Amino acid sequence: MIHTRYSAIPGALLLLLLTLATPCGFGAEPTPRDLLADGRLQVKAWLTPADTIVPGQKLTLNLEIATERWFSGGTRISLPEVAGLVILQTEQFASNASERRQEQNWVLQRWTLDVYPQRAGTFTIPPVSARIKVNTADAGDIEGSIESPAVEFTATLPPALADIPQWVASPHFSVSQSFDRSLENLAVGDAFEREIVFEASDVMAMMLPGFSAAEWPGLATYPAPPELDNNSNRGQTLASRRQRISYVVQAEGQYQLEAADFYWWDTSRGELKVLSLPATVITVGAGGQGANTGGDGLPVTRRQMLLVAGGLVLLAAVLWLIWLYLPRISSGRLGRGLAALRRQLDAMRKPALPERLNPGSSAGE
Repeated sequence: MIHTRYSAIPGALLLLLLTLATPCGFGAEPTPRDLLADGRLQVKAWLTPADTIVPGQKLTLNLEIATERWFSGGTRISLPEVAGLVILQTEQFASNASERRQEQNWVLQRWTLDVYPQRAGTFTIPPVSARIKVNTADAGDIEGSIESPAVEFTATLPPALADIPQWVASPHFSVSQSFDRSLENLAVGDAFEREIVFEASDVMAMMLPGFSAAEWPGLATYPAPPELDNNSNRGQTLASRRQRISYVVQAEGQYQLEAADFYWWDTSRGELKVLSLPATVITVGAGGQGANTGGDGLPVTRRQMLLVAGGLVLLAAVLWLIWLYLPRISSGRLGRGLAALRRQLDAMRKPALPERLNPGSSAGE
């Protein structure tokens, strides 16, 4: 009996120790970091384009997460903050793909982040944190956070941009203006609206330039808040900025809506271009005594065009009558007619001009 009791105690203690050790030794689930260490999960990060970048130009930070099983839940990306960089997530969903690696099918998620350097210099984007949920063969679904590798790039300021305060770095940039009515025959009290539209690709609307309308005495100016719009589709970003300015004529005169230049760094060609809005001259009333800051010329009014056309028609009629009746008039009659016409012209000049240009002097005697 004593021997049996003595041998049972170690067996009970051993069973108790195994029971207590089971949650710690066999119940611990692997984490996504463990999967990374085992090579069952992979994360990559890279930048495009990889060549020369200027301040304001868009870069794309590409993140690729690959698993040998599948994603069993959503993925959440945390954006890092870097001084001198604007980092945005314009695409809210990843693109999914599958790939054959080492005789096994892998499932991939690809995420993109937009990066805009605001100045020249070398920048390091720290690891991007992503919270994922993936399936494993031995532990089912597991959830946790992983980090991508850090990436580095350099933004360089070309000599052409050294003295320019603001530019748009984009493969496409345009600026246009329009008016909601004709600017001819304006009168005091009339109103019109000027709309200026900026459009560019691969930038955000907040990065497009603004336009400030000048103030003119006699022409009231009422600018509206700008309208900003961003559209993104499959990595392609299109931004627009619309500015509307209302004008009310308060006095007759001549006014010039100023011209403006905007600088564009064409990223597709790597060169600087200048886009210009032309000046617009308007005349209110017949006086035209308002501000005139120059320009290529004044607009021709409809009344002036009608006067010129009427004069041409009258001249053509006179020439036709001369051609019609001149062969029928004899030389003697023509001479007498011209002499009479000259006497009438002399008589018409006598009331307006004295016999001498300076009466009372000896000049002309």
